[in-house]
Amino acid sequence: MATVLLVRHGRTTANATGVLAGRTAGVALDRVGREQADRAAERIAPIPLAALVTSPLERCRQTARVLLARQQGSPDVRVERAITEADYGDWQGRKLADLAKEPLWRTVQANPSAVVFPGGESMQTMQSRAVAAIRRIDAEVEAQHGPTAVWVAVSHGDIVKSVLADALGMHLDLFQRIAVGPASVSVVRYGEHRPEVVATNTDSGDLSWLAAAPAPSGDAAVGGGAGHDGTGGGGGADGTGGGAGHDGTGSADGAVGSGQPGTAGP
Repeated sequence: MATVLLVRHGRTTANATGVLAGRTAGVALDRVGREQADRAAERIAPIPLAALVTSPLERCRQTARVLLARQQGSPDVRVERAITEADYGDWQGRKLADLAKEPLWRTVQANPSAVVFPGGESMQTMQSRAVAAIRRIDAEVEAQHGPTAVWVAVSHGDIVKSVLADALGMHLDLFQRIAVGPASVSVVRYGEHRPEVVATNTDSGDLSWLAAAPAPSGDAAVGGGAGHDGTGGGGGADGTGGGAGHDGTGSADGAVGSGQPGTAGP
C-alpha cells in the first residue's frame, strides 16, 4: 500500500494573531511558519516522493514549495481543491476569541457533525470531500508508482484532523481529540482491510525509514509485529504542536481552523 504524509501548512500571520483565516486570499507564512516548513522539508527530504499535492491556498502552496525544494527528484505536483480549507462562511476573518462567545462554538467543540457554518459549509461536507480526495489520490499514486510509493498532501488543520479521524475509525464528533500542529507530519497507509495510522502530529524525528520500508501486507500482526528499525519519534516539544503553537496559556477547546487565540508559537 502507498503511504501518505499529511502535512499541515506552517504558522501564518493569522494563526499568530488568533484570526480565523479560512479561505481569505494572501494569508502567508510568518517567520516561524517558514522555519517550521523548512524543518518539515528537512525531515521529508530523504524520502523520494512520488507526488506532492497541495491545497490551493497560498499558505499551503508556500509550504509545498519548501518541501519540493528539498527533494532530489521530481515528484508529480498538483493542486487539489478538495483539500482546501473549510468554508467558514461568515466566521471567516473574525477573531477566534470573539467566535468563542458564539453559541455555535460549543457545538463545534462537542458535536461538530451537526455544525453548518453560517454562509459556509458543514463540517460533514468538509470531511467527506477531503477524505474522498485523499483516498482517491492515494489509489492513483499506488497504481502508478507501486505499493512502496510515498506522497505528500499539504493541507489545513481541520482538514488533516478530519482525514485522520476517518482513518482511525472515529466519528467526526470526536475529531477535536486529535492535535495537528503547524507543519506537523502525520503518516497514513490505506490497506486492503483498513487504514493504518502510523503516526500523527509529529514535528521532529527521523522519517528516512519510510524510503526503504518494504511494502506492508495490509494485515495487522498479532501481538503488534516488530515495527521498523528507525529511530524516528513522535511529536516534539519545541512549541510547534497544537494550533499556532502554545505558550502555556491555551484553552482546552479545539480552535476552529486549528488556530490558537492569543500569543502563540516559539
